[in-house]
Amino acid sequence: MKVIQDRIVSLGFGKYVRADKIVALVPIEEDRGSGRRTLVYVENLPEPLVAGRTEGTIVRDMVGVESGAVELLRQLQMQIGQVRPLLKGSIRSEAGLDLDQLSHRISDLTGEQ
Repeated sequence: MKVIQDRIVSLGFGKYVRADKIVALVPIEEDRGSGRRTLVYVENLPEPLVAGRTEGTIVRDMVGVESGAVELLRQLQMQIGQVRPLLKGSIRSEAGLDLDQLSHRISDLTGEQ
């Protein structure tokens, strides 16, 4: 994988760094939660930054493999999130389509919630 020079990568919660300055990504295992997913080691910084995004998501942004398909999945997930629970239940029982399960699968693929 080749990191895109001068590309700005979001670490979540208003933190951004240049992709070519990131030297290591370490998933947080203890005390992991919202806002605490990955330690990001950045060139010339003595301590790692705490990112609210997963290491996989950060790497995808660093190397630019984000395609139209990923963006489509994100849009679909946002729209699923706007469907009310009662309608989701009706869709599940009438069509056999579980929108919540689909949303979780999209989260797994994109590395975002």
